[in-house]
Amino acid sequence: MVGPTASDVRPTMTVKIFSAGVAACAADVITFPLDTAKVRLQVIQGECQTSKAIRYKGVLGTITTLAKTEGPMKLYSGLPAGLQRQISFASLRIGLYDTVQEFFSTGKETTASLGSKIAAGLTTGGVAVLIGQPTEVVKVRLQAQSHLHGLKPRYTGTYHAYRIIATTEGLTGLWKGTTPNLTRNVIINCTELVTYDLMKAALVKNKLLADDLPCHFVSALSAGFCTTVLSSPVDVVKTRFVNSPPGQYTSVPNCAMTMLTKEGPLAFFKGFVPSFLRLGSWNVIMFVCFEQLKRELMKSGPTVDCAT
Repeated sequence: MVGPTASDVRPTMTVKIFSAGVAACAADVITFPLDTAKVRLQVIQGECQTSKAIRYKGVLGTITTLAKTEGPMKLYSGLPAGLQRQISFASLRIGLYDTVQEFFSTGKETTASLGSKIAAGLTTGGVAVLIGQPTEVVKVRLQAQSHLHGLKPRYTGTYHAYRIIATTEGLTGLWKGTTPNLTRNVIINCTELVTYDLMKAALVKNKLLADDLPCHFVSALSAGFCTTVLSSPVDVVKTRFVNSPPGQYTSVPNCAMTMLTKEGPLAFFKGFVPSFLRLGSWNVIMFVCFEQLKRELMKSGPTVDCAT
């Protein structure tokens, strides 16, 4: 009897975790300028209201202005922390999703229920945030800081940022903004993974697309849009709070209320376009790479002998 093909063999948990980490890092490298543009629009446009502050206009305008005024490399400021974040964060929340989903499924279920999928997204997203939060804090602060107008950068590099934050704000400073980031990533993880899962299953079940690259592309783009809509308000508050110096906001709710009273409700959707461009493109690159990596790694593994 002919043994099963790579697509028939279910990837192991190790393969999923490794594939998720590598795919997420690849997506981060490609889309990082969009993430930096998003952070600048969320933070500086709202908090730096002085006449000397540079005004950014749109996604491409922000990227162009940053490259001209602070140099092209500024678009990748915080990338090392971003890659560290994906290794410690995305590899767990995405790589463990199927395994945790099976844990929440009952023995009678032939396919995982929506409740099992949501529970898996909540669990893996929450655990990943608690582990990877220091990398998020450092990434956001490096992306947000500017050396223009005589402002001395708070941090000279990734590891300098870790050290300064830990010594000046204590170890708890590295976990600053955990609550809004936990809320944001629970929303993102559930929406992103569950939407991708459901969309992919629907396309394959209804024979609209085969379980291949076009199907992965459409599913990932849909997941990126839905995720951006639901997570944008929490994302803006998280970015503002994490980047704020000690004492600027007394709490996360205080940060949200300050934004609402000073800037209005639209402040919660600052940087929406770069957020979608970033999340949409990140999802497409990550999920396509993730699916292909899993298949290639299973092909390169030992073949299963099904002869009887």
